[in-house]
Amino acid sequence: MQLDNFRRANLLNWDERVGIHAISKDYDLAGFVADSTRLSNVVRYDRARLGDIAGLDVLHLQCHIGTDTLSLARLGARSVTGLDFSPAALATARSLAAQAGARIAYVESELYSAPAALQDARFDLVYTGVGAINWLPDIRAWARVVATSLRPGGRLFIRDGHPMLYTLDQQRTDQLLVVAQPYFEQPQPQRWEEAHTYTDGVALHNRVNFEWSHGLGEIVQAVIDAGLVVTQLIEHTEMPWRAFPWMVAAGEDWILPSGRERVPLMFTLIATRSN
Repeated sequence: MQLDNFRRANLLNWDERVGIHAISKDYDLAGFVADSTRLSNVVRYDRARLGDIAGLDVLHLQCHIGTDTLSLARLGARSVTGLDFSPAALATARSLAAQAGARIAYVESELYSAPAALQDARFDLVYTGVGAINWLPDIRAWARVVATSLRPGGRLFIRDGHPMLYTLDQQRTDQLLVVAQPYFEQPQPQRWEEAHTYTDGVALHNRVNFEWSHGLGEIVQAVIDAGLVVTQLIEHTEMPWRAFPWMVAAGEDWILPSGRERVPLMFTLIATRSN
């Protein structure tokens, strides 16, 4: 299947990123081990909307090398499980958890095979961090996985890049926001070839990767159709990476230097399973 080829390319790309990210200043794994109170920038931003997760069973989908997963554990979750398709990422995540003295279960699986890989376990919170769903071809199937993984009363929390952001030409330097990529989900992914990952570090050898677009309406409707009740949908004008070379720093985030009202950069979606 062609999808297998897309997955294979993405897996090679992400497996190679792991070694770079593990020693990067951006992830700073040593800092997580040295400071038992440290949270990732992503989870620290989300903390207020996450609320109290003490005593909850948490599933972190597409967990990569586990800094957000460890951060969720440090917020007092009863149990935390991280799931990712990259064995290299999970090896690093397990090492980080062990060095930090955190009990976290890690499971290797494709996203769509998660229920089987998790042996149909149910959770109080399914968390998906930044930069995740653009790697998935079918947002409706993703929402069904989330719903299947939640207990009655359980909650989905996702913050990710806004679909409108991903349509924009991010190479422009003239501060014009120009739509250049699909907004709605397409059968065929967009092919990218990038020499470097998003952190500091050496160049990649496996540079080709594939991503899929999903409109905000498609994401929300997929969640609703999966049986969840949307309780919050927030669009943000700041983001944790410098998508355009002319963006300016705002604390730990990046914003447009003027006209922030022109386009949303991130979104947060919270939904619950009622039964």
